[in-house]
Formats: sequence, C-alpha cells, structure tokens
Amino acid sequence: MTNAVDDPGPPRFDLAFDGEPGRLAAVSPLVRRIVADNPSPFTFRGTNTYVVGRGAVAVIDPGPPDEAHVAALLDALKGERVDTIVVTHSHRDHSPGARLLKQATGAPIVGCGVHRPARALAEGETARLEAANDLDHLPDRELKDGEATRGEGWELVAVATPGHTMNHLAFHLTQENALFSGDHVMGWSTSVVAPPDGAMGPYMASLERLRTRDDLVYWPGHGGPVREPQRFVRALIGHRRQREAAILARLAERPRAISELVALNYAGLAPRLKGAAALSTLAHLEDLADRGLARFEGVDGLSATWRVA
Repeated sequence: MTNAVDDPGPPRFDLAFDGEPGRLAAVSPLVRRIVADNPSPFTFRGTNTYVVGRGAVAVIDPGPPDEAHVAALLDALKGERVDTIVVTHSHRDHSPGARLLKQATGAPIVGCGVHRPARALAEGETARLEAANDLDHLPDRELKDGEATRGEGWELVAVATPGHTMNHLAFHLTQENALFSGDHVMGWSTSVVAPPDGAMGPYMASLERLRTRDDLVYWPGHGGPVREPQRFVRALIGHRRQREAAILARLAERPRAISELVALNYAGLAPRLKGAAALSTLAHLEDLADRGLARFEGVDGLSATWRVA
C-alpha cells in the first residue's frame, strides 16, 4: 500500500507558458530559451531550443527545418559563438534545425544517434510515425549514457531515456543540477509513445530511472519547466499504470479492438488526438503482451482484436 503522504496523485499539467516565439530569454543563470513557431496539438506552443552558457555556448534541440527560427537564434547570439549543437532525439520538430545551425556556424552535432525503431514492422504494418521521424539525422558524435560534452562553464551529461524514441537522451547540466528532458517528461502533457518507433516498456523503465535522480528542475522540449520533478515523475508513472489497469479491465470483460478501448478509456477526447491515443494504447498492449498478460489475433496489432492472455 502507498502511503498517502507519498502518493503524488494524478499529474498536474501546467498549461501556463510565457515563451514567445523568436525571443531568446534567460530562464536560469546558465540557460536561455527560444521557442520555435511550430505550435500544434503535439508540440504545444512550439519546440523549445535552449542555449547553455555564455560566450561559447551549447544549443540544445535547434528545432524543425525552419530557417527563420535558426536566424532568430543566431541574431540573438551575436557576439557569442555556438560551440556545440546538442540533440535529444530524432523527431522532425527537434533535430533538422541542427543541420541548418551547423551550416551557419560549423559547430558539431552531438547527442542522440540515428533514428532506430523499437521493433521491426509486422507483416502488413506501415511505419506509422515515419513523417515524424528525422531519418536524415546523423550526429558528428553520438553520446552514450553517462558521456558528456563540455564547454566554458558548462557540462552536459547524457542520460539514456528510451521510450518516446529509442534514441532519446536527456541531458544533465551539472552546474545547475538541472535536466533537459526532451520529450520524455513534459509539464504540459504526457509524452506520445507510439510503436513501432516508441515502446512502453523502455519508456516506463526510463521514468523509473528519473524517479531515483535528484535533479532540481526539468527543462522540457515543449512547455514550461517541471518543478518538483521527482513528484511529477511518480505521478506520470501512476497515470500510466492506471491506463494499463483500465485496458486490462476492459479486456477482462471481453476481447476488444483498440478503437473500442480508446472510446471507452479516453472519453471526451478531441477527434484529432484519437490517433495518438490509439498508438499509446497499442504501446501499452504490446508491453502487456511482452509480460504475458495480453495477446492479439491477427497480423497488425493496431487493427487486431486483443484479449487477456
């Protein structure tokens, strides 16, 4: 039984955000943020690009292939030098801008490796998130878990956090005990975990790993900072486990298609988000199948009928 004092309850998402597209603003002594003008139901107000340090700086997640965003960043950094370009993961709202920034500055791209799916495609299955993936991403130096990139007055240590994508990295800023959490943990919404590119098992394991850390604040890929991050991560873990329990309860009643599970478990969800909910449900089901708790009949898990194992 969980002690009520330790139970964080459901995650409290924060939709307040003061980031203004195109304006570089200080958010901590070592960190500045500029927001790309690419708002959507999945990117919130836009992608956060972070600048770490002063003078010779690191730029984290230069964003989509948006020349105007990169130009605004460079204009704001006049008199300073981009020393390193850091990428958390290879989605098109985070990594393509790195190549534009490298062309303009000559700085190397470091961080996550090339895109890789969580599993092979099943027969008849399509690469559902192909449009979201930056298949051209190729870093000059791939950072492994625990490896660091350093500059004048800053150090960023890679923290492997697979799940949202399998090459996802968070980065610990040693000097401020802060974590750039990419899309793994965000304060405004849960992260999309969508097979075949993402996987729920690794995602949950990555959350558990972050839960044991002592970072003071998270700077996510979208939205504002996550304060009290360990409490928030515990709430995210609880939220996902509740989703899992709801799926198993529905399957215990009778076999169901994913479309039924979404209709039952995401009441009132906006139609434009139902596709993401279906993929998230599939991610839960595949994790349950890996643990011997569920199975499906058919070739493609998204369109098949699922039942308890």
